[in-house]
Amino acid sequence: MYTSPDYFLDSNCMPSKLPQSQRDFTCPSCFRVLKNRSGLTQHIIHTHSSSSRRPPKQKAVDREDPPPRVGFEPSLCTRENHAILDAIPTDACGNDLCAGAPPPSQITADKNDWYPFTSRVEFETAEFLFTDNQMPQAQVDRLLQLWTASLLPFNGRPPYTDHTDLHKVIDAIPHGDAVWTSFQVQYAGDVPEPAPRWMTKGYDVWFRNANAVVKNLLSNTDFHEHFDYIPYREFEPTGQHRWENFMSGNWAWHHALMERQDILAQDAAMHGAMLVPIILGSDKTTVSVATGQNDYYPLYISIGNIHNKIRRAHRNALVLLAFLAIPKTDRESEDSAEFRKFRRQLFHTTLSHILSSLKCGMSEPEVRQCPDGHFRRVAYALAAYIADYPEQVLLSCLVQGWCPLCMNMSNHLDGGNGVPRSREHAEYCIHAFAFSELWDQYGIVGDLTPFTNDFPHADIYKLLTPDLLHQIIKGVFKDHLVTWISEYLKISYGEAEANRILDDIDRRIAAVPLYPNLRRFPEGRRFKQWTGDDSKALMKVYLPAIEGHVPPGVVRTVSAFLEFCYTARRNSLNESAIESLQQALDRFHHHRQIFQQTGVREQGPKGFSLPLPRQHSMTHYRHLIQEFGAPNGLCSSITESKHIKAVKKPWRRSNRFNALGQMLITNQCLDKLAAARVDFENRQMLQGSGSGTDDHESETQDSPRVLNYVRLAKTPARKFPSDIHALAHHIQQPKLPQLTSHFLQFQLQDDTNPSNDDVALPDLSNSPVSVFHSAVSTFYAPSDLSGLGGMHTERIRSTPCWRKGHPRYDTVFLERDPDSPGMRGLYVGRVFLFFRSLMVASNIHVHLSNGFRQSQMDPTMTPGFVHLHSVLRGAHLIPVYGHDRLPTDIQHTNSLDIFRAYYVNKYIDHHAFEIAF
Repeated sequence: MYTSPDYFLDSNCMPSKLPQSQRDFTCPSCFRVLKNRSGLTQHIIHTHSSSSRRPPKQKAVDREDPPPRVGFEPSLCTRENHAILDAIPTDACGNDLCAGAPPPSQITADKNDWYPFTSRVEFETAEFLFTDNQMPQAQVDRLLQLWTASLLPFNGRPPYTDHTDLHKVIDAIPHGDAVWTSFQVQYAGDVPEPAPRWMTKGYDVWFRNANAVVKNLLSNTDFHEHFDYIPYREFEPTGQHRWENFMSGNWAWHHALMERQDILAQDAAMHGAMLVPIILGSDKTTVSVATGQNDYYPLYISIGNIHNKIRRAHRNALVLLAFLAIPKTDRESEDSAEFRKFRRQLFHTTLSHILSSLKCGMSEPEVRQCPDGHFRRVAYALAAYIADYPEQVLLSCLVQGWCPLCMNMSNHLDGGNGVPRSREHAEYCIHAFAFSELWDQYGIVGDLTPFTNDFPHADIYKLLTPDLLHQIIKGVFKDHLVTWISEYLKISYGEAEANRILDDIDRRIAAVPLYPNLRRFPEGRRFKQWTGDDSKALMKVYLPAIEGHVPPGVVRTVSAFLEFCYTARRNSLNESAIESLQQALDRFHHHRQIFQQTGVREQGPKGFSLPLPRQHSMTHYRHLIQEFGAPNGLCSSITESKHIKAVKKPWRRSNRFNALGQMLITNQCLDKLAAARVDFENRQMLQGSGSGTDDHESETQDSPRVLNYVRLAKTPARKFPSDIHALAHHIQQPKLPQLTSHFLQFQLQDDTNPSNDDVALPDLSNSPVSVFHSAVSTFYAPSDLSGLGGMHTERIRSTPCWRKGHPRYDTVFLERDPDSPGMRGLYVGRVFLFFRSLMVASNIHVHLSNGFRQSQMDPTMTPGFVHLHSVLRGAHLIPVYGHDRLPTDIQHTNSLDIFRAYYVNKYIDHHAFEIAF
């Protein structure tokens, strides 16, 4: 569940009233007020000098100092590399090189050769117009005409004359080329008279040579530092096995073991080769409903050597390979057995033809250049297929409702021993049983042949990967739990009262405080079209909203599911994490019985079997993680994101007439421009490209990995006094100068004699201060959307007027004891003011924070000071709503000011999930 209110800041917060005395002796660490200086000194010595509970002293650090770097030393984990498929470098002819030999010298152009462009300006103009802005051709022509007119007085000319010239230059890029070709398929069975149109129609399939596409992926130097050449097993210092990228999984390791029959290592020609696991993904997508049902069926390809974070970051590691055919017919024929069989077998036949260029490389290694510049003999292998459940059923030639991974009956999915499916077992059953028995007892469609049967060492049942988006997030959460809770309320309270409760749940969701990039639901969760992002956002705030309206068993069910989901979405998992995953699943299975007890689900095994194959898929995650590594690297959210770039945007920039041909050209040009950028960056010709703004809510960072750091905004706030006394009056905090002096005295005192009572309070009369409305927190969060180094950036706001409206004062995690785990070592505070005090040879960053008590939160509490470097990152609080209905005047803008107790939302992101426990 969400972190308990018991974990808010400790009770030694500054009291709401300070004793009236000539001098105020406030401890700068815990804000306790002492009677005199001697008492303050003794308190610091006995309480904060050596105790492990003491927060680290907040020393002043110059704001220009770089953050401390961690993580550049070799990993503490140990790797066991595969001994046979060990990716030995070779020359261009495939002859092994001596150990330590450098890559063969490549003939590369000099730094002034921009071919086919004439200059950097010409390249970046093409990239801006075609890739970034995606400007229509007519507007490109208009822009270039204006550019030409502006240069006429200077006898100059723009980089291009018109869009035709632009496309001609892009097409001349010599990198990243994989041409599009097509073939046509048609029904080959007996045709009756009169014949349905689908039997006589030809279906065009456009595709690129799969071998050429994989060759481009292998030679992309952009992947060099994020590429695994050898299957490996990774172990932590404790001895626990750790899974992250694809090549760390058991599939890559076992595919080359001599202990198995479907191996590569038994073939002497494969010794020293590099295993290249082929990853595929497909899913239909609709580009427009308003102008007619325009559906496309893209097929994507990637390789398992590339790290998960590159595939998730959409760095051209997933490539469009083909557009599959979508047979359509009239209503009379669409449910006929002949048409259904033709549509499914067409899919498999097409895939087999598209991938046929890889088949030779699965039996005999081919020499390919790799990201590090070396040549190697590579061995291809069909390894994984990213697909949602309907696509998995199509791929595995099964009946809808059956599990594509195990033999459990469709009406008792979570029962039985879950015997894995296999190609050998399916082929035996097809030869031994009638089609009707195959359908009823095994869920097998016996008259279909999977495309994997045409390739060596390929088993479709072993290729199907976990799908976090459709199975877990949209499936179990949105389609099952959210729906079941609504049904429970209607069963328990009647429809009228249930609707009133659901309206209150919606108000609670709408009243959740703001947080960077947290999607708001102003009307709650009552919207017709759910996206994956909608489901992800609702998961973050749903649990506190239903508490008080549903029984504890329902709350525990949702809580166990969230624990499972957030654990499965981690960037890497070790044996302990997988055990925690299994324990969360066991709790989920135990607590979900309340939906049977309350009549929401049918009693008995069918209650959680029909039609819930996606929920059943959770039982396979433990095995699939061990096989393929972390699931976030093989999720259908990656292919769905690729739809936008490869299908939807190219369609929108077409003229809608024969749009597919234009879309193919667009994708080819995009690939060429991306390859040209990699080439120019490799020759260090694009240094200094790009720009940024200072007001993003959150963003990814490709910077090197550091633990965390927080910096003030680049620009101070305007209309704030620079004098500390005037600022105190302006923000209505009369004790601001006094508290600041005590804080700075503690910061600047001599470390060798912290009990020295003769240290004078700093004089602030000539020390200007600057106020800031935000600070930027950067922290290592590889499980969240982050840069290649795993760094994520979020902005912490503290402003009296957010977007010309209400004030916004965010909450933050403050470090109390870095050696204590979870919330035992953290405070939560609310930021009322960021300011910087300029003193001689010092540059002190502090923020004015309102600490929260253990048992309750008092917004009127007198604020205290915390050094900016004690801020770990932003925190998200959600009110404890209780059992009462939420008044309509409580909004997201004031919910942090009204309630007395809050949950620390550890589900706001994966980093919070890992630290707030």
